[in-house]
Amino acid sequence: MRYHHKLVVLLTALLLSISINASAAAINTEKHLIDYETLVEGLYKPWSVAFLPDGGMLITEKRGTLRYVNRQGELEAKPITGLPRIREHGQGGLLDVVLHPDFKHNRWVYFSYAEPDGGTYGTTVARGKLQGRYLEQLQTIFRMSRKTPTRNHFGSRLVFDRQGQLYITLGDRGDRPRAQDLSDHAGSVIRINDDGSVPPQNPFIGQGDKLAEIYSYGHRNIQGAALHPESGKLWTHEHGPQGGDELNIPDPGANHGWPVITYGVNYVIGTKIGEGTHKPGMVQPIHYWVPSIGPSGMTFYTGEKFKHWKHNLFIGSLKFNQLVRLELDGETVTHEERLVSDEFGRIRDVRQGPDGLIYLLVDANNGKLIRLFPKP
Repeated sequence: MRYHHKLVVLLTALLLSISINASAAAINTEKHLIDYETLVEGLYKPWSVAFLPDGGMLITEKRGTLRYVNRQGELEAKPITGLPRIREHGQGGLLDVVLHPDFKHNRWVYFSYAEPDGGTYGTTVARGKLQGRYLEQLQTIFRMSRKTPTRNHFGSRLVFDRQGQLYITLGDRGDRPRAQDLSDHAGSVIRINDDGSVPPQNPFIGQGDKLAEIYSYGHRNIQGAALHPESGKLWTHEHGPQGGDELNIPDPGANHGWPVITYGVNYVIGTKIGEGTHKPGMVQPIHYWVPSIGPSGMTFYTGEKFKHWKHNLFIGSLKFNQLVRLELDGETVTHEERLVSDEFGRIRDVRQGPDGLIYLLVDANNGKLIRLFPKP
């Protein structure tokens, strides 16, 4: 009897310990109890992740390396070869990576990066065919006009729309007036075909010195972009200065105002920028943040695993180490929730995986890939 009593005590203690450990890892949110696991560690400032049909993943590291994670979640020691010369420069380096919509047949992988030219840099987009662990037939399909030595505001996210056209988001390169200059790519959303040619319906074709690749302009530094799952429209977000991060839906030819209008102020001194927050002919954001959250990465959730998050928008926060969840009514933000505060670090990218779970890239010298899953 005494033996039975001791066994019951030991089992109770063990179960209590398991319960405590499990609840310590779980994160309580408004609509789901969630848990997480670290899939990959040892990444250097990871920027973007793309899911391959074979169950593996491609992950960009800012220093210019493209890494392969196999379907077992193991990071291969040797990076993908065949990339051009890429150098980390301030906020620049190897940035986004996406697959062509018909990747299964053509093997094209697209990536954006800060391309060096002497002591100057600009955002460039290239593509190559992934064969094994090598990119073949490397082609440059877009180069930002006018490289400069500055170290900030390169953008850059890549999104294919339903017609197979590629959107490229760019920053103003730290030179504010460039975002209002239509003879300059800086501070704009670019739209091109998958081979780099210009779609004939682009808004500024044949208009003097206005660049034909520009789709919208007046942007500060766009580091998040995704297609709305129902409308197919491109949604973007961009960094404001001190305050004034924006969520936008760019339309062809739209002027989003930077630096003429903004909800942010100058760093340190807090003085006004431009002419205020509104001006006729300049588009208002559908949502903005004051103070800034430092947004990066964005995905609409369309899966079944998080049933109470269906059609919500998720955005990473570099500044507050958070995952931001937005509820939407059409094109209106109706509710905002901040998740995973400080559990992981600076969230650089947010993606929905083929398994219907949410994946986060943590920006650090020892960066990580995290997977979130619902807990019963």
